[in-house]
Amino acid sequence: MTVRDLLVVGGGINSVGIARDAAGRGLAVTLTEMGDLGGATSSASTKLIHGGLRYLEYYEFRLVRESLSEREVVLRQAPHIVWPMRFVLPHDKSLRPAWMIRAGLLLYDTIGGRMSLPRSGGVDLSGPPWAAGLKSGLRKGFAYSDCWVDDARLVLLNARDAADRGADVLTRTACVSARREGDVWLATLESEDGSRSEMRARAIVNVAGPWVQQFVTGVAGLNAPAAVRLVKGSHIVVPRIHAGEHAYILQNDDRRVVFIIPFEQDFSLIGTTEVTLEGEPGPVAIDESEIDYLCRAVDRWLAKPIRREDVVWTFAGVRSLYDDGKTDPTAITRDYVLEFDATEGSAPLLSVYGGKITTYRRLAETVLKRLKPFFPAMGQTWTVDATLPGGDIPRRGNPAADFEAYVDALGRERPGFERAFLHALARRHGTHTAALLDGAEHPEDLGTAFGGGLTAREVDWLMQEEWARTADDVLWRRTKTGLHMSADQRAAVAEYMARSRAAA
Repeated sequence: MTVRDLLVVGGGINSVGIARDAAGRGLAVTLTEMGDLGGATSSASTKLIHGGLRYLEYYEFRLVRESLSEREVVLRQAPHIVWPMRFVLPHDKSLRPAWMIRAGLLLYDTIGGRMSLPRSGGVDLSGPPWAAGLKSGLRKGFAYSDCWVDDARLVLLNARDAADRGADVLTRTACVSARREGDVWLATLESEDGSRSEMRARAIVNVAGPWVQQFVTGVAGLNAPAAVRLVKGSHIVVPRIHAGEHAYILQNDDRRVVFIIPFEQDFSLIGTTEVTLEGEPGPVAIDESEIDYLCRAVDRWLAKPIRREDVVWTFAGVRSLYDDGKTDPTAITRDYVLEFDATEGSAPLLSVYGGKITTYRRLAETVLKRLKPFFPAMGQTWTVDATLPGGDIPRRGNPAADFEAYVDALGRERPGFERAFLHALARRHGTHTAALLDGAEHPEDLGTAFGGGLTAREVDWLMQEEWARTADDVLWRRTKTGLHMSADQRAAVAEYMARSRAAA
């Protein structure tokens, strides 16, 4: 039985980031995920690459500094799925005084070092463009910069790069048992059809997210030195609330903030809630009280209130946070904590608690630094300067303009396609769009058009290159085309994929 260097357990953003980094340093890596890649927490975020402005109130200065630094890195590496966005914060002196907000934004502008995005400043909310969708009577606001990300695609691109560098990526495969045999682990893997196999690994990195503690105590049979707090975050999607490409960050009277973010051209994404969960982790969904909370939180600021029937889609995920003893879920640290289990001569287990999508690459570097003594021949750090698949778009200094120039070039090369179609495809695949469209001169060359800009050619690509197996994998994670389809169109995608799997 071949011995691998690392077994990475979990298929979220931190897991795939570790697998990618390790494979690029020459380690033999196997990643196992019991469901779909990014199928839980990492596809249910607020979809931001940001420093975390509100974390400054909890004195999380190191986390904010690292996050802002990483914001620059991720924007540079994947400009097709990450792009700058301006956030407008209307002011209400009864919630936070203006001086506090100005001071926080000044710190936010400078704490991360040299930044490429525009700095913060005051804005006039008495008219366009910043007042779009807001109720009348508001006058003062503040604007700052952060980035939007297609979170599920960030996971997939890291997994794809890890696989291209030699990692084995096993989806819908659970690690059900792990025990030490001297200086290696013997792990039992179970696929979705119930079949089992065994593998050996010199180290295990447990990045199971909400299941991190269950892996330590149940699968590995060890004592868990740390506790995890499970916090559900839910979002709603409604028809587009405001014109313009800026987002809103709205203060609520419980001192939390709620975002309204332009989403998929025709919609607005609103979130998030923070609800403490007890018991075992599992699938979650938004509940009515959370929908009511989000509607109330934004209605105090909007010219047109949101009705329950306006909600066209919801999603929820569970964040596993390191239990730092705080009772308020909003105040629990979003920083990552590593717990190490190893004695001299035994195979190590490193468990990752917490973490946020923005800092996934830095977390991976920290994990591999901790494992370096066990793998002295490991290569050096490399990911800071490496683009993600499809991210090698020619750069001239402005990521947004560079992307639009790339789409223009695609249009000149393929005049038979509408620009809006090419734009959406390039948002998902970047420079790999050319390979996906290889040989196609007109839309009919791409096979069945299911609706929402999704074609049979792209579904085939997602199944062959990105581990997609179900319609949900395609419609709601690898793309968001499900939002633009009817129920019959979505069913047609499911039927097509089932036929493709049967024929494989």
